[in-house]
Amino acid sequence: MKIHQDLLEELIATRNATETICKPLQIEDYVVQPVEFVSPPKWHLGHTTWFFEEFVLKENAPDYELFHKDFAFVFNSYYESVGEKVVRTNRGNLSRPGVEKIYAYRAYVTQALIDFLEKNEITKELEDVIEIGVHHEKQHQELLITDIKYILGNNPLLPAYSNNFEENEIDKHNQEWLNIPKGLYTIGHSNTHEFCYDNERGVHQVYIHDFFISNKLVTNEEYVEFIEAGGYENVLLWHAEAWDWLQQENIKAPAYWHRIKDKWYQYTLGGLIPLTEKAPLTHISYYEAFAFAQWKEMRLPTEFEWEAAQHKFHWGKRWEWTESAYSPYPNYKKPDGALGEYNGKFMVNQKVLRGGSIATAKNHTRITYRNFFHPHLRWQFNGLRLAK
Repeated sequence: MKIHQDLLEELIATRNATETICKPLQIEDYVVQPVEFVSPPKWHLGHTTWFFEEFVLKENAPDYELFHKDFAFVFNSYYESVGEKVVRTNRGNLSRPGVEKIYAYRAYVTQALIDFLEKNEITKELEDVIEIGVHHEKQHQELLITDIKYILGNNPLLPAYSNNFEENEIDKHNQEWLNIPKGLYTIGHSNTHEFCYDNERGVHQVYIHDFFISNKLVTNEEYVEFIEAGGYENVLLWHAEAWDWLQQENIKAPAYWHRIKDKWYQYTLGGLIPLTEKAPLTHISYYEAFAFAQWKEMRLPTEFEWEAAQHKFHWGKRWEWTESAYSPYPNYKKPDGALGEYNGKFMVNQKVLRGGSIATAKNHTRITYRNFFHPHLRWQFNGLRLAK
């Protein structure tokens, strides 16, 4: 069959959008890796290109020639079954290949993809791989934005990335507590016409007890109250592991908050600004979300409660921490081959987040989307919604 035109157009738009994100960068910004969990922007550009070369062109396009024999080693990430790779902590040491070479690599592979897809019949299985590749690149677009923020936000000059990125849109509606009645709720992805990842499949029923959930995210203003009430000094609010993390890392506030002359400021992609008090809180760990909920004598919703209630509130500005561990749904089966490494092998020691954020790519999230991170990580646009 021929590839669906909508998917081909989405592929081209996605490839272009990744490069648009990088336009405000200076050449020196492309190679910086301040910590292990942040990747240099130029690595994202190369990795999202390698994915299509490795899983689409190399195996399916007749007479396709690799752009460079070493790029699979440089731009593989965690696909152990595909071959050797650069250790993640060493991505910032890749001064070569240069940025210009990587953009040439992107152009080469994108054009080869278009030529192959326009001229050849493909299987449904291959179209599914291409669709995964598109959404994989959308994931990396969000990572690009948050990694760029970490890179620039840890530069002593706190330079702005762009004045056109609005992080702190304020919710104008009043807070309400929404009652969700007890009962059996259907969880998981069932729309066969809409893309989803394998970890969303396995539609099943979950019994949920009667509960209330806020129609608004917790705001910066509310979190300042927590800080001023000594929340970070009260050991009784924290998990033991979280308390150790606070002491070891000297955590006193959310990431990117700065106390200057008794006033709170926040580093944003537009630079350092006074804290927007009414804006939704962001850049907090699961540990902090849990402790705040404890302080309020409330809790975080489970991912199943969130999915059952999401139609009653607006979501998408912040990834929302849940109380659920990232684990497989009933009858979960990893896909065969290397793509089976995409989600399944990470189902340990991580917490689920739901919704999406202001950095999430267009047409990428949905009500069943399951994001997941280790509980101490907070460089994403993570926030929280209270339940009781």
